[in-house]
Amino acid sequence: MATIAGGAEMVRYNTVARTLHALIAVMVIFNLVTGIGGDALEEVWNPFPLHKGTGMVILLLSLVRLGWRFTWTMPEWPATMGNLQRLVAKVTHAVLYALMLIVPVTGWIMSSANSKYPISIWGLFEWPKLAVAKGSALAEAAHEGHEVLGFLMAGLVVLHIAAALHHHFVIKDNILRRMF
Repeated sequence: MATIAGGAEMVRYNTVARTLHALIAVMVIFNLVTGIGGDALEEVWNPFPLHKGTGMVILLLSLVRLGWRFTWTMPEWPATMGNLQRLVAKVTHAVLYALMLIVPVTGWIMSSANSKYPISIWGLFEWPKLAVAKGSALAEAAHEGHEVLGFLMAGLVVLHIAAALHHHFVIKDNILRRMF
């Protein structure tokens, strides 16, 4: 535990939760940038092999994070948060967790159907492809879902960051500091 102004103790997320949050956050932001802006980047650098591998790592780390989350209790919400804010935070977190699983899975389905190349995990090993036919209803739904859900995730990530900064700089509570 750390102390905050006035000598009060600040309850923080544990080291595993903070580490998983930081790793996944960096990878999600990287994948959102390379996914949304990937076509524009292709003239300079093809980001998609790294984007795909990072997506699979996000999927694995998110499963670990969910498993950890179900075995450990998060710190209490600060008194500065009302019931509505807590509800919005809970719903936003739940949707982000769902998207950290669904977006990589839709990308995996899409890549399995549409790419003749294996999914490389950062050049270290190959991720297995799923048996999905190119042009199938599943492949098409995964493609559309990956794109739409990626934009939804980008919006929620911006909202999540804005809320954390609002708590830190405007409300001046410990929401942001308890994750670092």
